[in-house]
Amino acid sequence: MAASATVSQFPPCCNSLIPKRGVITLFGYGIAATVARGHLMLKCGIGSERYEGHFARIGHGLRRLVVIGSDGFVSLAALRWLADQDATFVMLERDDSVLAVTGPVRSSDARLRRAQALAHASGTAVEIARELIRRKLDAQRKLAGDGLGNAPAAQQIACVQSALADAKTIEAIRLIESQAAFAYWSAWRTLPITFPKKDVSRIPDHWKKFGSRVSPLTGSPRLAANPPNAMLNYLYALLESEARLAVAALGLDPGLGVLHMDAPARDSLACDVMEPIRPEVDAYVLRWITHGMLKREWFLEQRNGNARLMGTFAVQLCETLPTWGCAVAPIAEYVAKALWRPKARLRDRHPTRLTQSHRREASDSATDLPSIKPPRPDALCQNCGASIGRARTYCVACANISSTARLLKVAEQGRILAHTDAAEARRGETQKRQWTGRGSWKPTDLPDWLNEEVYRREIQPKLKEVSLSEIAAKLGISIMWASDIRRGRCIPHPRHWSRLARLARVGICHE
Repeated sequence: MAASATVSQFPPCCNSLIPKRGVITLFGYGIAATVARGHLMLKCGIGSERYEGHFARIGHGLRRLVVIGSDGFVSLAALRWLADQDATFVMLERDDSVLAVTGPVRSSDARLRRAQALAHASGTAVEIARELIRRKLDAQRKLAGDGLGNAPAAQQIACVQSALADAKTIEAIRLIESQAAFAYWSAWRTLPITFPKKDVSRIPDHWKKFGSRVSPLTGSPRLAANPPNAMLNYLYALLESEARLAVAALGLDPGLGVLHMDAPARDSLACDVMEPIRPEVDAYVLRWITHGMLKREWFLEQRNGNARLMGTFAVQLCETLPTWGCAVAPIAEYVAKALWRPKARLRDRHPTRLTQSHRREASDSATDLPSIKPPRPDALCQNCGASIGRARTYCVACANISSTARLLKVAEQGRILAHTDAAEARRGETQKRQWTGRGSWKPTDLPDWLNEEVYRREIQPKLKEVSLSEIAAKLGISIMWASDIRRGRCIPHPRHWSRLARLARVGICHE
């Protein structure tokens, strides 16, 4: 007996990898980044859905290559190809942690590294930490008041922030930041999360609101238990990778922080630099939640309850990398300048490799670094979750179903209202009045010249010039019946012909 086929024998479908906003994200299994005949060759995907891309050294448009996961390989030639093109390589773990970041190599200044190492002893660390947290709390207070509409939380953050100027130690600054964070994230707790109607029955209850920023699995933000917190963790990882590249490009050591404590597997200075930009990431997620929807297929719930991002959705979020890189650049340069100042001579100025502010000042051009807006999320159908235009609410199929259901509902409501006791009583009175009129009318009351032929030929055509309200008032009938009479759909009882003739100004000569 022949065995039945259980595995598809169709060849895998390969889609093209195209840089979006200069970013390409590789995910899935069998990831490969190699170089062949001078071209960067990229492969990734899951199952039969594969993606491939070939890029020459000129006109490739690639600025950042992001790899999610560790199933695959990246050759040394591929890393050299990226370095020659000033492109960045970022490797992220599936739990939203940053594994590796490589970018353009810059020479460092020993004086700057020495000043960074002595920042705590010289007091520069307190100055930098105070400024970083001040900027962060300013943004959190504004977002809590304007974005979340929680004035008490914004007032509480402002009250806590007022003590920042008197903080003289790193520990005091950390305490102020934690107190403000408690008020800030409390304003997020009841924020509702919207899903398409078809996904509502497939999601747990704790996914329907933002909830606590602290995960019940770890007692910290790590291993988020619902989609919005998983999005924040992933975007923070992208921001951390950009912060690492920024401080390394300026010649700083990413591991020597001023605010975060030293840790074996953490670049503390990168975490310090990203603090003022965290509210910008929060604002991006807030706009997504309040003006759009999340789809169930974008997330995976593991057996322990940890919510993870699917690869296709992670690719979409990776397109925000240029935004965070542009936002973190002036913060990193501020830190480098603050560390450089005590050791530098008057004629020395720390280079601004990221923002090029010195060059713009010399050329009398704009001094403000232009910002890069993150991509807007796709608008989704509120019923099935399909991508639609921004001016619409439903896709074509769901709109047709919705309009049909709405018409049926209106018809059902009309049928119910038409059979109420009051409606039945009014209908009975009308019928009684009409039958009484018919019984009291005699054919001799009709003029000799007025018959059905005259009505059809002379009266009915001229009724088009008479309003429906006049016809209905003259005959004591409804507007709908008057419309049928004026259009010729029905011939009224002969007792009405004389009145209609007077409305149409017919029969004057006969009289």
